[in-house]
Amino acid sequence: MSNSFYDLTPDRVIEAVEKSGFSITGHYMVLNSYENRVYDLKLEDDTHIIVKFYRPGRWSLEQIQEEHQFLSDLSDDEIPVCAPLTFYDGKTIHEAEGVLFAIWPRTGGRIPDELTDSDMISVGRLLGRIHNNGASKEIKHRLKLTGEAYGINSLKYLTENNFLPANCIKRYSEAVNEIVTVYNSLIPDVPFHRIHGDCHLGNLLKRDEAFFFLDFDDFLAGPAVQDIWMLISSRDSNSRRELDLFLQGYREFRDFENSWLKLIEPLRGLRYINYAAWIARRWQDPAFPQIFPHFGTEEYWEKETSDLQDQVKIIYSNELIKNEFQIEAPEKEKELTNRDFFWDME
Repeated sequence: MSNSFYDLTPDRVIEAVEKSGFSITGHYMVLNSYENRVYDLKLEDDTHIIVKFYRPGRWSLEQIQEEHQFLSDLSDDEIPVCAPLTFYDGKTIHEAEGVLFAIWPRTGGRIPDELTDSDMISVGRLLGRIHNNGASKEIKHRLKLTGEAYGINSLKYLTENNFLPANCIKRYSEAVNEIVTVYNSLIPDVPFHRIHGDCHLGNLLKRDEAFFFLDFDDFLAGPAVQDIWMLISSRDSNSRRELDLFLQGYREFRDFENSWLKLIEPLRGLRYINYAAWIARRWQDPAFPQIFPHFGTEEYWEKETSDLQDQVKIIYSNELIKNEFQIEAPEKEKELTNRDFFWDME
């Protein structure tokens, strides 16, 4: 990790931006971002720009360029996203003291607290258009949402770097391997294409009654349902109705098979695992122990292990998965208060 990333100061940020051809007034505001360093700067023409300094070691130059190409493709298709600005040399990425950075226009709007029924349909249409464009090209450098990338590699990092306490290693590892086994068995016939990857309400803005997505930093190749379940993440009885509305809008632009919904709970499990490894990989960042003070404690890992074991039981309670693995109910199934999960659609 480059110390210049940890030690970014207002003077260094402004200097890097001015060298890239922008005239700054001196207005400087730090924006919230755990992964990168992000700033709001005011230009002399009274407009604002957003400057993102990428965490060194996470993405290569080629991987960031692929993200920017996806955003450019979406913009060319008149899909509302926020694409990076082009520098004077035609590039969208510059480097300052070993740290890559890019600049975006500041976009107005608000993050919705929740989506109304009509919003669900509108966002479904938007995501269907994004996925249509995403399927038009294959990625060469970005990750693919495989069980190995999100599950096995995450587990390997946690164990090899001694994050897991001895009393949790066996149970946690078994749960990871169960989730990866199920996920890998379900994806061979599911199409993978470019997706947002971190498609939750916090990355969705509404402006003038129209929606657009922000922050494609986690973009990768994966199944369409990864972007859908994160927008409709609860398991309550209302979720199925919301999903019906969402897919109503989505299917106006792109097909979606209900059988793909059985990936939701394995994907949720993979996110738990990958998230824990994400924190662990950044533990040397001085900010992370302050942001996640309980990470790494016995209590933390005991809860993580228990939650992951429960997630395995939830996965096997899906009738489609249970039948495929020929699981008898007493062996794997947990008695749940609400069995009518919205992903049980056939």
